[in-house]
Amino acid sequence: MMRLNSVRYLFLAAGALGLAFITYQHGATLLTFFYQRFPEGTSYANNPLPLAALCVLGAVLGLAGGNALFQVFERTFGAWERAHPGDKVNIFLSILFGVILTVPFMVLFTTLGAFTATLVSVAMMFLVSSVALYVIRQVEDVLPWSKNRGKGRRSEYKILDTNVIIDGRIYDIILTGFLDGQLYVPKFVLNELQYIADNSDGLKRQRGRRGLEVLRQLQAKVTLEIGTHDRLASEGSDGVDGRLVRLARALGADLVTNDHNLNRVASLQEVVVLNINDLALAVKPMVLPGEPLELTISREGSHPGQGVGYLDDGTMVVVENAARALGHDVSVVVTQVHQTERGKMIFAELPDDGIDDESAQRRRAR
Repeated sequence: MMRLNSVRYLFLAAGALGLAFITYQHGATLLTFFYQRFPEGTSYANNPLPLAALCVLGAVLGLAGGNALFQVFERTFGAWERAHPGDKVNIFLSILFGVILTVPFMVLFTTLGAFTATLVSVAMMFLVSSVALYVIRQVEDVLPWSKNRGKGRRSEYKILDTNVIIDGRIYDIILTGFLDGQLYVPKFVLNELQYIADNSDGLKRQRGRRGLEVLRQLQAKVTLEIGTHDRLASEGSDGVDGRLVRLARALGADLVTNDHNLNRVASLQEVVVLNINDLALAVKPMVLPGEPLELTISREGSHPGQGVGYLDDGTMVVVENAARALGHDVSVVVTQVHQTERGKMIFAELPDDGIDDESAQRRRAR
């Protein structure tokens, strides 16, 4: 990003200074032509103030022109950077072939005059290069640098979204080494975190600050790249989520999130999504029907007689006939395991002797 900003300043400076210099060189002639239509126009034409004003106008127009040229350069540079290495080789070879084939004809073109010869040579080089590129693309499947490269270009980048940073679990996952590649945080995600951290709502402000703290801890442990490729997905009307998907597609990156809606949108656009909620579900212990469990009945269920307890990993267990054991440690038997988008729900039943002896004694004593 810093490199592109420097290039922008060069374009702006070159445009302003270049057009100001041209205006200075030819401004006197232009002013003379303009003022000679008026009485005493010669004295105005020789006055340095109109010339200075004309130079300032030229500098302003040069700034606008330099900025426009930079935007063209940025789009071209971005397209070149996103291109597959095989495409870059094809373009290079096509231009080289066009130059080699055009050089012998340049001697013949000199008889047409310098300007015409240059124009015809450039046109011929462009035409030959275009034909060469078309021919190379027709046979690129057999070329060693393009063969079997596939349509889905993947890079090593893993893009973190706002929700997964605020969640905080990504820190421990990264430290375990299960998430490889270059971690990337877009600048617009960082801006969204800062906006949340400055929110007037206390809960949102706390979430935003926690996300910023997670990023600070990650930077201290791993290499974290921030905002260097955001130009590949310029700001649009599709919001942060849409911009994340466009950036992932442009980089060929994987998107790390725990947002279910973003997961679905990205998957529809053929972006690889690493959902840490799916990871959490995958590493939960497997529970099978008929297996005994030990847990505490913490509250009553939604149906009469039901009790609800939780495993150590937070999985909810709905136990039939367990309302009588509220607040007690019980032994239950799994009857059914139901998988949902939010996780697993386990259904169990409490045998008549499912309450441990100590709890039963306390209950009898009452």
